[in-house]
Amino acid sequence: MDKKLLAAHESLEIHELLNFKTLCLAKSKLIQGLVFDQDLRALMEKDVQQCIEGISDLQAVYAQAPFRKEVPENRPTPILN
Repeated sequence: MDKKLLAAHESLEIHELLNFKTLCLAKSKLIQGLVFDQDLRALMEKDVQQCIEGISDLQAVYAQAPFRKEVPENRPTPILN
């Protein structure tokens, strides 16, 4: 067996982590616009960058899920990039 696949429960856990990280990213980006302190803004920007890296890593692992649905044509506007 050349390609390793995740078990169903592992796929579900990673899916839940992706949802959580995406929500955290959206909240950080939203709140960042309300912050006036430059040190806090820099810290929040660092958090955004770490969230983006974490989401990318999780997406790479999630690609090993044995079941995935295609992304629908009418998908929402992405918040990354």
